[in-house]
This record gives sequence, C-alpha cells and structure tokens, in this order.
Amino acid sequence: MREKFIKFMEGRYGVDAFARFTMGVAFVMIILSMFIRNRVGAAFDTIGLLAILYTYYRMLSRDIQKRYAENQKYLSITSGIRQKFNREKNIMQQRKEYHIYSCPNCKQKIRIPRGKGKIEIDCPKCHTKFIKKS
Repeated sequence: MREKFIKFMEGRYGVDAFARFTMGVAFVMIILSMFIRNRVGAAFDTIGLLAILYTYYRMLSRDIQKRYAENQKYLSITSGIRQKFNREKNIMQQRKEYHIYSCPNCKQKIRIPRGKGKIEIDCPKCHTKFIKKS
C-alpha cells in the first residue's frame, strides 16, 4: 500500500509553505463555521472546503513550475512578517543566557551575558560607553 502511494506521488508537487497556510486557513474557517450558525457560518464552511480542495489540487499537481512560482510569490509576500517572528523567537531563545540591550546613541542591539553584575558596555558600532546590570 505504501509503495503504491509513493508511486502515485512521484512527479507531483507535494506540500509546501503555501499549502500549509491554505490548509490552516481552511481549518480555521471550518472551525469558525461550527460556532456561527447562520449564513456567515455557511459561507465560512464553503470557503474552508474550497480552500481544502485548492490545497489538494496544488499538492497533487504535476505542473511543478507553476506551483513553485506560487509558493515563491507567497514566501516573498510574507517574508517581512516571517522575519519579525523569527527575530523575536531568536531573542526569546537567548533570553535565558543573555541580556539584549540597545545602544542609547545608535540603537544597535548588543548581547551581554547574564550574571556578570554591573558592567560598562562599549557599543561596537559607535563606541559609546554606557553602564548596565547584567
């Protein structure tokens, strides 16, 4: 059975970031339609089902260049938002071991190890000196 599925999927586009996004939108719409019981809920349900159908159409498509171009367009549109989230995620991961201060003069972010007491920080960009607790 698994071999048949693998053989069926050969030459098909598969799942990418845009497919995951459209599937997420579809599930959110369907869940919203469960709580809203009127024409708006029916519209959400229809939009969700159409999004699922579109996602499966993209995943099973053999026109790889078109699907790749669609995914690249989606990634270029969402690049700014994804960069902000990745930056915040990186800061949160480093928060346990480092303080991240901004230079009062040039606003350059500076990473200082925690637990060193009161230290004088020299900004690597503008060489302004300021005192902070680590």
